[in-house]
Amino acid sequence: MSKRIYLSSPHMGGNELAYIEEAFSTNWVAPKGPNIPLFENSLKAFSGASSAVAVISGTAAIHLALRLLGVERGDEVLCSTFTFVATINPVVY
Repeated sequence: MSKRIYLSSPHMGGNELAYIEEAFSTNWVAPKGPNIPLFENSLKAFSGASSAVAVISGTAAIHLALRLLGVERGDEVLCSTFTFVATINPVVY
């Protein structure tokens, strides 16, 4: 098979490159720059939620969601079999 099927190939469209260039040129690569609160507030407005938080990775998002849902040791958590360990790590942790 010569054609690869990527699970999550990056896509840069719209303003993404401009935001990346701005973050590097203003030294706001880490830990948190001015675009993060802007993104969080936009997400709150779009979703109608009372709060929103941006996290560093999908693994961190799963961990936070499990904590907020009150999942504890012994609870059953279902995961796709077509995944990788980072999906399961926050469940086991």
